[in-house]
Amino acid sequence: MGSQYRLLTLFADGGFMMYPLVLCSMIAVGVIIAKAFTLYIAHKGTERVLTEVEEKTLAGDLAGAIEVARDTPGPAAAILLAGLRRIETKRLNAGELESAVATTGTIELGFLERGLVILATIANIAPLMGFLGTVIGMVFAFAAIEAAGNVDPALVAGGIKVALLTTASGLVIAVPVNIGYNFFVTRIDQLIVDMEQGAQKILNLAWDLEKDGKIEIVKKEDTRWPAAEVAAARAATVAPSAAAPPAEGSGSNPDDGE
Repeated sequence: MGSQYRLLTLFADGGFMMYPLVLCSMIAVGVIIAKAFTLYIAHKGTERVLTEVEEKTLAGDLAGAIEVARDTPGPAAAILLAGLRRIETKRLNAGELESAVATTGTIELGFLERGLVILATIANIAPLMGFLGTVIGMVFAFAAIEAAGNVDPALVAGGIKVALLTTASGLVIAVPVNIGYNFFVTRIDQLIVDMEQGAQKILNLAWDLEKDGKIEIVKKEDTRWPAAEVAAARAATVAPSAAAPPAEGSGSNPDDGE
């Protein structure tokens, strides 16, 4: 009870800048808890899903591989699922599988990085708000001196206390938030490696299935005409009309001189 009273007293003595600082701390705690749980779930079954999908796909159980990838959360499983659904059609255009894997990876990376901007913002602005509280506290201290007309330590103590409390609060919030941000960035880097493993795995599986004749990859024909061929085609259409013989009855008649 006594410690709780002291915390409330410190909060009251810190002035109005303590309210946004406490709000920042509450938001940061919520984001850190949610992010830690999300990244843990995203990495949990990566090794298992890579192994099971490869085994089932090579054994011909494509439906079972799709079910395993669908039931496993995480970016690596999402990439495998996107690739398996393309392979399920048995006929792929060249580059279609790579495009699907790349698109899914971009979407999953955006999901993994969600919330990091909030933590980075709080880590940056919490000390600034603490410094702002410091300036406000010093303003109050000099205002008290000006009102009293003399320098009395009791008059400036309140303002200095506000300055120190807000500065300390801003730093106390920013330090753990910054640590959490860097920790999450490291975890996301590990998940990016998991995504690359999933992408390489699905491409290798597609290559093996194509060699075995189980799927067909159709190469697109380049139907675009180069500029030189277009110019040659136009010249070919103009040349016959230019070389056509003159119409009958036109020009000079050799019998006219007789």
